[in-house]
Amino acid sequence: MPVEKRSYDTSNGSLPYIFSPANINKPAPLVLFLHGAKDRGTDINVLLKWGFPLFVDSSASLPYIFVAPQLSEGQTWVDRADDVIALLDHIIATQTVDPSSIIISGFSLGTAGAWHIAASYPGRFAGLVATSGRVPQTLEPAQIAALKEISIQIFQGAKDEKLSIEDTQNVVDTLRGAGAKVDFTVLPEGDHFIADEVYSSPTLQQWLVSQSLRKTSVAV
Repeated sequence: MPVEKRSYDTSNGSLPYIFSPANINKPAPLVLFLHGAKDRGTDINVLLKWGFPLFVDSSASLPYIFVAPQLSEGQTWVDRADDVIALLDHIIATQTVDPSSIIISGFSLGTAGAWHIAASYPGRFAGLVATSGRVPQTLEPAQIAALKEISIQIFQGAKDEKLSIEDTQNVVDTLRGAGAKVDFTVLPEGDHFIADEVYSSPTLQQWLVSQSLRKTSVAV
């Protein structure tokens, strides 16, 4: 369904974002999407030209709330991490969200932001989808501990000249060794710009609404 274009005021300035409601009459999953470097700027319509936002905008209806903020030129998602969480809290407070079913996803530059935010805010996300972006090569024990509670999907094109399959596999192995649930999918003919194919996949779309926070025991 056609998305709404909104803006949220933070202590660091406004954060424009795209919003799409869910088509269900109960607390809904929420998907938070962080765009890549080329979509930064002041025209939020550029987000709608391709990838996940285009898929959402072109769909008749979806069973999750979709939120996609936009960075200004020169900013990174790490710079605005606190503002992204503030926006997320605003959406949770004003919409009927299932807080146990929140997914964070990023493309390219947005993937770095997704990893950083997921690791920095334990317990906030049930899943992470990383597309065409580097996995952090040095994950601290506390970050691994946070990420091992999250279901993770990683997508990479075999012909992506910006990324190394081997480097990604090494980090995947490290996460799996720590107990994380990670699926790593390599698209044999894909280059860096695989977002259209990744996010329109019925399999991934089903995955997005089937995740929930893991129940962990608490020592007393």
